[in-house]
Amino acid sequence: MEWHSLDTRQSALALLREGTRNAEVARRLNLPLGTVGYWKHMDRAKRGECPGAHNPDCPRCDGSPLDASAYAYLLGLYLGDGHISQYSAHAVPNLMITCDDAWPGLMDCAEEAMRRVFPFNRACRVRRVGCHNIKVYSKHLPCLFPQHGPGRKHERRIVLEGWQQEIVDAHPWEFLRGLIHSDGCRVTNWTVRNGKRYEYPRYFFTNKSDDIRRLCTDTLTAVGVRWTVLARGSDPFNVSIARKESVALMDAHIGPKY
Repeated sequence: MEWHSLDTRQSALALLREGTRNAEVARRLNLPLGTVGYWKHMDRAKRGECPGAHNPDCPRCDGSPLDASAYAYLLGLYLGDGHISQYSAHAVPNLMITCDDAWPGLMDCAEEAMRRVFPFNRACRVRRVGCHNIKVYSKHLPCLFPQHGPGRKHERRIVLEGWQQEIVDAHPWEFLRGLIHSDGCRVTNWTVRNGKRYEYPRYFFTNKSDDIRRLCTDTLTAVGVRWTVLARGSDPFNVSIARKESVALMDAHIGPKY
């Protein structure tokens, strides 16, 4: 992580307080746009100017409402390819979903889900080469994503808590849509039958975690989708959906990335 001097931060805050746009501050001081946005958010929060600054509600801490459908989708995104990080012990954790620039619709869906799950926190997009990081900062991220922990997800145990499983059971397609949007795809395969080329659609979900793949396949089974596992060598990383009726179900509820 790149660290910036106190003088640089104070210069940025001075410009922001004068009304200078985030992008212009980033350009003048040669800073990442996301860093500028975070500094502005934290500065406004300290001064009590952030929308919802006095309403830090958390569904797990105080029983405030949770948009269960949006949460099921965001949980799928997080388990598939999301990441929660915290720069220091005193910093606010952030949830980051990386989206390829080829899928602007996916960016919109991820950002909307973050806003619905965290209505008092601002979601933002941080530009990177060929992609954007969709981010939200909240001290309650560990409450809503208890699977977070040290190390990579596929190297630790991933089990849903009872309240999470209830949400997935109630909104299985949203959960699957999040998994496919993050670590899955819809492709067109082909084969030759009786000398003729035959093409057919197929869905894949690829993840190194046995636990996350099991959450995916258990949910697929629950909604009536038939699946198989394809191995790369001896590693069964790929969940495949190729049967016509199952692909039709996936198309009706998920569809290709866009």
